[in-house]
Amino acid sequence: MSRLSPSMTAMTAAAALLAGSAVAQDFNAAAPNAPDQQPAFENQTRAPVLEGDVALDQTVIAEGLDHPWGLAELPDGAWLVTERAGNLRMVGADGALSDPIGGLPDIDTRDQGGLLDVTVAEDFADTRRVWISFAQPRDGGKTATAVATGTLSADNGTLEGVEVIWQQQPAWDSTKHYGSVLIHDGQGGLFVTTGERSVPDARVLSQNVTTTLGKVVRIDPETGAPMGDPGVAEALPEIWSWGHRNIQGAALDGQGRLWTIEHGPKGGDELNRPQAGRNYGWPRVTYGIDYSGGPIGEGITQLEGTEQPVYYWDPVIAPGQMTFYDGAMFPDWQGDLLTGGLKAGALVRLELDGDRVTGEARHLQGIGRVREVAVARDGAIMLLTDEDNGKLIRVTPAGEAS
Repeated sequence: MSRLSPSMTAMTAAAALLAGSAVAQDFNAAAPNAPDQQPAFENQTRAPVLEGDVALDQTVIAEGLDHPWGLAELPDGAWLVTERAGNLRMVGADGALSDPIGGLPDIDTRDQGGLLDVTVAEDFADTRRVWISFAQPRDGGKTATAVATGTLSADNGTLEGVEVIWQQQPAWDSTKHYGSVLIHDGQGGLFVTTGERSVPDARVLSQNVTTTLGKVVRIDPETGAPMGDPGVAEALPEIWSWGHRNIQGAALDGQGRLWTIEHGPKGGDELNRPQAGRNYGWPRVTYGIDYSGGPIGEGITQLEGTEQPVYYWDPVIAPGQMTFYDGAMFPDWQGDLLTGGLKAGALVRLELDGDRVTGEARHLQGIGRVREVAVARDGAIMLLTDEDNGKLIRVTPAGEAS
């Protein structure tokens, strides 16, 4: 199987091959922020650059979005899109952008807050059930991640019967690190990823299993009832895993297993496969350093009782949402992990062999801050760019009908 790496569709195919190969070598040549840290195993970081190139076509489906964040495809080919400014919109199959959908709960839109992820029921055509995650204003000016559900009205104008089914505890006086991704697990549960709210007094609570800061939790999607498996007597029953920093990407692989991507500090973005009752280390263990240049905690990268990331980036890519490719348009990418790179400004692709990364490519470099990556039912790759004039972009192999 040939493995393919980045190209820009504005170029001719020949120019794309040359430029793509040259650019492809650059990301592994960048100096790490923590040069004294060493990976625990081969290809845990800076995996070999995937050689070769494929030309890609980009079609802007919608633009003028205000820092879009989450994306969910509907049965008729339309997409629900969240904007961090607190709006839920629909992009029709024809690219028409709706007015904001009404009925949403109160949302704190400061800084990194706002309306975050969106997902829909598998039987949406019958139930019209929608879930959203968002930064919820709480007493005393504090905020926390929350999850709400409701049904989309027949005219697509209102989210009806909205109920907040889960709230992160405790709320905190911070406007950063909310997470948050919503993943139906195929077993009747809903995974919710959270952040640890960034500030030093809060971040240590990612190690405290009586809180839901810096956690993956699993809940009943209808009621919010706990469905976690922490394996620790004193832990909150919705907790699945802990020791996370700020998870903004999550997906199930072809075996139905959960994978996540979280933002590190200066260096140390992590790919993990969170398992029930396991500790992923933050902030006691990290492959990054503080923004000041000093160590995080004791500056260690391994600690008994904590799990190693499957992969990490230093310097960071600032990962957005992720998915595993499963479609017809890119047969050579089948099973590959795709994620957005906010800082990398690219579609980042990882080739896997089992639970290990064997190669990395960065496609469409310079496309913008890629927040969301999804695979449409026809196999096209859909991207959201997190910008003032955010775009929904459809990516196909060059020459493929769009």
